[in-house]
Amino acid sequence: GINAEYGIYRHSRQTDKQQKMSVVIVSAVRTPIGSHLGSLSSISGPKLGAIATRGALQRVPALKPTDVDELIFGNVVSAGIGQAPARQVSKGSGLPDSVVCTTVNKVCSSGMKAVMYGAQSIMLKQHGVVVAGGFESMSNVPYYLPGARTGYRYNHQQVVDGIIQDGLWCAHDNTHMGNAGEACAKKFGFSREDQDKYAINSYKRASEAAKRGAFKDEIVPVEIRQKKGEPIIIKDDEEYKKVNYDRIPELRPAFDSKGTITAANASSINDGASSLVLMSEEKAKAMGIKPIARIRGFADAEQAPVEFTTAPALAIPKALKAAGLQQKDIGFWEINEAFSVVSLANIKLLNLDPETVNVNGGAVAIGHPIGCSGARIITTLINVLKQNKSTFGCAAICNGGGGASAIIIENIV
Repeated sequence: GINAEYGIYRHSRQTDKQQKMSVVIVSAVRTPIGSHLGSLSSISGPKLGAIATRGALQRVPALKPTDVDELIFGNVVSAGIGQAPARQVSKGSGLPDSVVCTTVNKVCSSGMKAVMYGAQSIMLKQHGVVVAGGFESMSNVPYYLPGARTGYRYNHQQVVDGIIQDGLWCAHDNTHMGNAGEACAKKFGFSREDQDKYAINSYKRASEAAKRGAFKDEIVPVEIRQKKGEPIIIKDDEEYKKVNYDRIPELRPAFDSKGTITAANASSINDGASSLVLMSEEKAKAMGIKPIARIRGFADAEQAPVEFTTAPALAIPKALKAAGLQQKDIGFWEINEAFSVVSLANIKLLNLDPETVNVNGGAVAIGHPIGCSGARIITTLINVLKQNKSTFGCAAICNGGGGASAIIIENIV
């Protein structure tokens, strides 16, 4: 039966009847990742989600909009974007009113958790076709005026940045996520030079991957209409092109004057969306739709809020157990680079080969639109497995509050 802790059938023990519960991915795409106040900043988060979802559905021509039962999307900072963000994505994608919509906020793990919820919906036979993913337009997050509702009587008042308040600030320890990164670096002995070296490698990997077309199968272009003339088509990630390698060693620490984390070896503030189409394997076969990947297992883990950086090292073994696999079975890994030290620490804890982790670059170079990234790294992982003719991969992402999510993907040739 269903393993309550991990929420998926153990593949090695599946009967023929249970095999029908297998969840496959038939499409996985993302928008380009835009810089803060950059190329995608004129487009709202839900609209980015809709663009990604339309692109995902267009790659499965056998699926009609009426075939979609449910849409689940991750989004972290929903202030100012309107009611029911996931419903906006669904309507903007041209899906019918009958599609059930849910928005998920698990901070940086939101997009991945949306995919996990989608898989569970199919496994429980509640729905047969689910669109899942995540979006974030950090450029459009508003500033807040606390106290304005009751009136400002006297003295200066504060304007609060919604990105920091609801996206990057620990509500438990009352500190920026970056300070938890500093604690991680100190605990595991990672120097400024270690983190800068890692960041430079991430930028180089992303740049080289883009040059050889490694992202072309996962990116759907974004059209930005102009008041006059032809629309501008954005089809490439923006962040990695802005790096200045000479300046990286010179940057000041971002969170602690004596610290090691800088703007260069941390992820950036970004805009983007990713969308995946999930189906039961039984329904995909019946409709003649060829899957691109299979979801083999997934799991979440939690520990103290300040230790969110290493929570992936707890979630990954649980996901492997759910999938009936061992660590040695995994060919490639995507571990979200909230900070360079996050990947460094989890590589160390799990004794991973760095040459198999984030091989096309990670969030330090590509960008980290927080509600999108969990889905984005699954999408990227699927393409990495195909490019390298590898069978199994794992994507994992930490989230504020002390948590992480991990998912095991099987490439279908």
